[in-house]
Amino acid sequence: MLKGEIISADSRQVFRYLDIGTAKPTLEERRGIPHHFIDLLPPDADFCAGTFGVEGRRVIGEISSRGRLPIVVGGSGLYVQSLIDGFFEGPGADREYREFLEDKLTRGGIEPLLEDLRNRDPEAASRIDPTKPRRILRALEVFHLTGRPISELQKEKPLILFQSALFGLDVPRAVLYRQIEARCDSMLERGLLREVEALKRKGYTDSLNALNTVGYREAFAYRRGEISYEEMVRLFKQNSRHYAKRQLTWFRRDGRIRWVAMGPERSAADAAREIVELFGSG
Repeated sequence: MLKGEIISADSRQVFRYLDIGTAKPTLEERRGIPHHFIDLLPPDADFCAGTFGVEGRRVIGEISSRGRLPIVVGGSGLYVQSLIDGFFEGPGADREYREFLEDKLTRGGIEPLLEDLRNRDPEAASRIDPTKPRRILRALEVFHLTGRPISELQKEKPLILFQSALFGLDVPRAVLYRQIEARCDSMLERGLLREVEALKRKGYTDSLNALNTVGYREAFAYRRGEISYEEMVRLFKQNSRHYAKRQLTWFRRDGRIRWVAMGPERSAADAAREIVELFGSG
């Protein structure tokens, strides 16, 4: 029997108070097996894929030294890539310069910043999704701090001291979308809006990167009276489906992943047994 410890590669489960909206495993579900990178930081803390890669490799070393198997789970593709392939962490934040960039974003929108990045780092500008302004700001910040393009620095990868085996669950698209919609309904029934209210009372809003994510973004908009409850539910489900599609596109590009077929007749336990067998066979 495998004795392992779980490493969450979910970019939001690392934050405290974000339980329902991140589908965080409950304390009961975590009982009996150590979990890492869950509930480590407040929602207004900085945490990125580069940091996760560095800290995750350290934790993998600690787990391995105990004679246990590190089991990485989660859907944040950039976090998984950073962990197993190495990823440029970059210099620390320059608060003053970041505030300058954010003010520029507020006043002029993303296009002037994107054009600025095209002039400094055309490779990064062509690769970064323009709907992800924080990545554009970070690329400009790195250039400001180092004088070098982030696309160039990202190629300087660290030494990886372990081998990884990658598995994905291949769920038929129609089944996956039904599961996503059912999960959205379940989150609302279990109190997602109450969770958002609790976050607001603590002073956290969706202006934070940790909360500018599917589920929380729509719930905050509803609580501000910007959209109706019905529109919130519609957008929550629609944006969740779109996010899942982007995840699939990301992971399908990785030829190392061995896909395990799922369907109505197969339980999670069935899939787990197949993965253990595939892992054992190398």
